[in-house]
Amino acid sequence: MPTVSVKRDLLFEALGQKYTDEEFDELCFEFGLELDEITSEKEILSREQGDEKAEGASDVVLYKIDVPANRYDLLCLEGLVRGLQVFKEKLEAPRYKRVSPADGGEPQRLVITEETASVRPHAVAAVLRNITFTQERYESFIELQEKLHQNICRKRTLVAIGTHDLDTISGPFTYTAKPPGDIRFKPLNQSKEYTAAELISHYKTDSHLRHYLHIIENEPLYPIIYDNNGIVLSMPPVINGDHSKISLKTKNIFIECTATDQTKAKITLDMIVTMFSEYCDEPFTVEEAEVVYPDGRLCVYPELAYRTETLSGDFINKRVGINESAESIAQLLTRMCLRSEVSGEGDLIQVEIPPTRADVIHACDIMEDAAIAYGFNNIIRSTPRTYTVANQLPLNKLTELLRQDLTAAGFTEALTFALCSQEDIADKLRKNIVETRAVHISNPKTAEFQVVRTCLLPGLLKTLAANRKMPLPLKLFEISDVVLKDETKDVGARNNRRLCAVYYNKSPGFEVIHGLLDRVMQLLDVKPGRNQGYHIQAAEDSTFFPGRCAEIFSCGKSIGHLGVLHPDVISRSELTMPCSAIDMDIEPFL
Repeated sequence: MPTVSVKRDLLFEALGQKYTDEEFDELCFEFGLELDEITSEKEILSREQGDEKAEGASDVVLYKIDVPANRYDLLCLEGLVRGLQVFKEKLEAPRYKRVSPADGGEPQRLVITEETASVRPHAVAAVLRNITFTQERYESFIELQEKLHQNICRKRTLVAIGTHDLDTISGPFTYTAKPPGDIRFKPLNQSKEYTAAELISHYKTDSHLRHYLHIIENEPLYPIIYDNNGIVLSMPPVINGDHSKISLKTKNIFIECTATDQTKAKITLDMIVTMFSEYCDEPFTVEEAEVVYPDGRLCVYPELAYRTETLSGDFINKRVGINESAESIAQLLTRMCLRSEVSGEGDLIQVEIPPTRADVIHACDIMEDAAIAYGFNNIIRSTPRTYTVANQLPLNKLTELLRQDLTAAGFTEALTFALCSQEDIADKLRKNIVETRAVHISNPKTAEFQVVRTCLLPGLLKTLAANRKMPLPLKLFEISDVVLKDETKDVGARNNRRLCAVYYNKSPGFEVIHGLLDRVMQLLDVKPGRNQGYHIQAAEDSTFFPGRCAEIFSCGKSIGHLGVLHPDVISRSELTMPCSAIDMDIEPFL
């Protein structure tokens, strides 16, 4: 959950009422938020950097408030105050309007060229006209951009926001992409010009901007926005130009959002303009801007779209567990900035979704807001009408019983990662990755987590390697799920509960692993035998030493292997001594 820091006195002034810490904590809870911490800038610096660094820092009390991750309209003081005021019925939810330029002139225009298609193909824009900043409003404006960058914009990978002093530039604006060597401008708060390539190198050590360089660093073309005179506004998603930077004296702001996801760009633009349009000469109005796409399409932004959803009071009553009239429910929803009224047809309620509530997608989201406004503590607890007795899943019960007895047999349980690298389940085990039926992660964050494990052995071998200095022998086991591709399943894969154990010592210890198999079968009440019992027979498996591997059969069906691991498997796992292992499926014994 994102955390918003607001100055307590400024917050109370905006709310028009003072609260004790306990009263405000209760108000946050009623509104679905959480007052996480009461602190100050001085206290934060003292905690993070020491008392010396904190000298001279402000003692102003800060409230740190946890906000739901999908409530982008609460990520700044303005949105938070507006939401609380509407919730307390001290204010009506404002209506946001898109207007044409007051002087009757042409709207500002942003032209997108086809070169952007390979890097960041989408853009939206708008103008906040005749806005009045104070120091607090300016800081809140900048902080909201950063909060949005970290949340819906996914650290600028999906959307990058640029804000510019419109009085220092002239349209129409051009959004294009060029080779880094062809781009040259003076970036924000710098004293000289750089090429784009020099900027990437310059910001490599910057604690803030270096986290965004990778987004375009290896691209042949970098996105860039120019005004009509060739002045650079920004090089998204890294840095804005210094020429058009905004300040406390800025009156007209040109806002552009470049993106790889057009929907996210629209939401981001709507959030910024709705939160700060109240400071314009005509509150809650936003001047439109035109965006021309490479194919000639012309779109007008911001959309500021309102839509209406219809649902019944009975739907909300049943799911929340209350018994309220449709009129009462409509009033509850109106307190959550969702203007609602009874339609006149039974208990149907017409709910208007404003542009600030991108989190409301379907009826369940509306129902949740009704529950918040009603108060979770006010919902009467009731006993379910159906009488049921809970029971453990048979597979989990069998797993728990086996864990206890394997531990009693002298083996130590390990719990390893469900994700691993392709090398772990293929090369290290002398297997072909194509034959493993592995489920691959489409966008792995590290090379260590590329696939879902298809067997438990790699995790146990890693555990042995990390503990090889411990006294011998090392006896480990794990009973967990693996995931295998299965075209017969609707999701294309299935879970499979398996048991794996290893014995690591100066001698292979095949007899120890064989004895463990006999003990497991004894616990499962499976007798030795070829037809209705279990047996092993010699087999070849590339993971095991030739001639020292056996396949396990139960009731005529193959359920796994046991044997001495191949020396290559041992060395690739950074081990130096022999190791025996058993890997078997336990689901057939349910």
